[in-house]
Amino acid sequence: MSITAHLRGSVKLPGGAALISGSALERRGDGSRRALLRHGGELAVHELEGLFAGERTPAAVFPLLWPAWPHGGQSVSPDGRFAVFAGQRAVRAVARNGTTLWEYPHACWGHPDGHPHTGDAQEVCAGWEHGSCLVSDDGRLVWAHVASVPAARDHRDHQEHWVVLDARDGGESARLPLPDSESSGSHQLSHPDGAHIGLAIGMGQDGALLHWARLDGAELSGWDLNHDLDRVLADIHPGHPGFLTVEHGGGDLRLHALDGTVLAQREPGQGEDEDPPCWDHDCGFVDAGTVLASTLDCADDPADGRHWLLDARTLETRGSVDYPGGPADGYARPLGDGTWLTYDDADGTLNRWGVTPM
Repeated sequence: MSITAHLRGSVKLPGGAALISGSALERRGDGSRRALLRHGGELAVHELEGLFAGERTPAAVFPLLWPAWPHGGQSVSPDGRFAVFAGQRAVRAVARNGTTLWEYPHACWGHPDGHPHTGDAQEVCAGWEHGSCLVSDDGRLVWAHVASVPAARDHRDHQEHWVVLDARDGGESARLPLPDSESSGSHQLSHPDGAHIGLAIGMGQDGALLHWARLDGAELSGWDLNHDLDRVLADIHPGHPGFLTVEHGGGDLRLHALDGTVLAQREPGQGEDEDPPCWDHDCGFVDAGTVLASTLDCADDPADGRHWLLDARTLETRGSVDYPGGPADGYARPLGDGTWLTYDDADGTLNRWGVTPM
């Protein structure tokens, strides 16, 4: 069965591809989305709805702290008053005028471990491994995935931690060791309950790790799904009781309760007209009742790649998405409000789609 996609809006947006696959689309626990776009030496913050309404003036602009190092990501406070950047050797918070509010130094993500630095703050070390950061929905905390300096009694060259920082001064409130992590990169999602944070760590060909944590006063409690290896955290929706993961190799999609209990599971090819070999990592909730997933990466011919709409309770397939003018062109980013985004690299257009006309 095919389901027709209806164009709900378009905007010319250089660099907009980062909103589809990347950390440039910041998601809050209430489901709202903001575009964090790098332009030259600046980070421009746009309300997504404003972009499609024709508002091209950013809601806030921050200077990029390490413009030559594009990894690590950034997060902006709910009120837009400060931004936090996950750098190669530090996590730093800045005001809109570029004033440093605080800095939390950590070991260098660059490899090999223990290499010297020149002292130049803009020095970029070899390697693209990185952590991530996220300002909590209430703006009071910053969650950061960092490389840590090994303890003297520990002979390993590499350690990673998930730290909770006070957003006012960068003081460390708590930390969670991540002994099995060898991060290539990570991202974090805020749970709609306002308390829990999810951390997804990619380790390249070595798989993926998934952690959850919450901070109660000074006590940090965390758990993981790493007994069931290689789950990539994909999305959460405020109107859905579970969260969505993808097996690292694309073997299945799963819906989980917060404690990790599997609510539904779907392998590619079950009930579809064709037999796609794997799911892509880019998937999520179109709304509380619908998941959009794609099968582009494993398609022998890019024209055979598809976007699929699934029931968000059972993960049963509703149908493949039929776009005007041809098959799916690239990945999609579901927004949770009944629409999803695609990006046309040919003309730099960000498109917004839904299953019903405007």
